[in-house]
Amino acid sequence: MISSYCDEVVEVIGGDPTVGVVLSAEHASNALPTGWTWPSQDLWLRETHWAFDLGVEQIVRGLAQRLCAPAVMAGYSRLLVDPNRPATSDTLFRDRADGKSVQLNMGLTPEEQQRRIACYHEPFHQHLDAVMGASPGAAIVSMHSFTPVYEHQPARPMEIGVLFDQCDAHAHQIAVHLRNRGWRVALNEPYSGKDGLMYSADRHAQTHQRVAIEFEIRQDVATDGSRTEGLIEDLSDVIRAVLRPGIRQRYESS
Repeated sequence: MISSYCDEVVEVIGGDPTVGVVLSAEHASNALPTGWTWPSQDLWLRETHWAFDLGVEQIVRGLAQRLCAPAVMAGYSRLLVDPNRPATSDTLFRDRADGKSVQLNMGLTPEEQQRRIACYHEPFHQHLDAVMGASPGAAIVSMHSFTPVYEHQPARPMEIGVLFDQCDAHAHQIAVHLRNRGWRVALNEPYSGKDGLMYSADRHAQTHQRVAIEFEIRQDVATDGSRTEGLIEDLSDVIRAVLRPGIRQRYESS
């Protein structure tokens, strides 16, 4: 078993390293660590998708329990520094949201940017890397949620997005399984893993030569208690059905 661990940067949920999957949640929290406070102009952001992925923490906890899988969750808001972006990304420190300035990130010096990367971004990835290393052959499954309407664009019809970069076959099998259970599923929507938008999962999959999938759950589904139990059950079943056999096949043939 992988030991559980929690601090202000990361929470590691212990699990069985032989189950074939590691869960991650880069945007699980809307908290700021000790010593930080939200500027008054930014208080409206705290409960919105700009600060974190609504519903994901509860979904990851449910999946970890059903799968007996280890999980790694960031303990800070993505607005402080986004662990699902490379250090070179122009949205690592987002300074605009819904056309308004994000005061938390206005006027950041290069020194402050590097401090946040060193104190929050990289420690999250160090923990995730350690859990991946302790879980031989395990796929990484990154969990996110998305807002039904983004910056006044048309409403997004899909309930679940399956993001992938190199794992096309796994993603297509997952989509078939979930559609057969009645979910509206889209591949590489509302964002595409082939455009670098599943940075964290891809980073650790490439390091450890693993399968990587990211799930994007529409937030009205992710926060609906009457639907999340069924969602967790279906995601658990599809992970068992598709990813674990896929892991064995990939590494037995290598």
